[in-house]
Amino acid sequence: MLFAPDTEEALQFVVDLANTAPGASRSGGDELTTLGQLDALLVSYSGRKDRDQAELAAVRETRDLLRDVWTLDRDDAVQAVNRMLREARAVPHLVRHDDYDWHIHATEPDAPLAERIRVEAAMALIDVIRMDETGRLRVCGADDCDGLFLDLSRNGSKRFCSVRCGNRVNMTAFRARKNR
Repeated sequence: MLFAPDTEEALQFVVDLANTAPGASRSGGDELTTLGQLDALLVSYSGRKDRDQAELAAVRETRDLLRDVWTLDRDDAVQAVNRMLREARAVPHLVRHDDYDWHIHATEPDAPLAERIRVEAAMALIDVIRMDETGRLRVCGADDCDGLFLDLSRNGSKRFCSVRCGNRVNMTAFRARKNR
């Protein structure tokens, strides 16, 4: 395992959130436009959820911010992560809840949802930056896909966000070679 389980879980949530954006989603459209879509994304997310349009707008804004941070180089990512933590006045502390043993939270459960998402993502990104593994935060190599993914392969060589994108690119390359 490359990262701690809670770090991988937080990074995977960032990927899931980011890949609701147009051009990154399975449908190609924006998959975070309704409160129902937000609820489906947050099925296992604990803490305060207002379930209103303001919260949806704030989470969509957070999605765009995290998509940008994902693609930054290491030093620029540090600046962005520090800014997210500073703006939230994050104070790391240990908590135990539900079926989880002691783990770190840096916001209170009643903090606004988008703020909690940003801070949890920032805390996970701290591990990625400290381990000098920002190269594992990738954008899909398919020309027609903006999907994000976390490359957990042993040698860090994954190029596509999904098998679907990899197969599509490989089939296009095969056809181009065949038609020469």
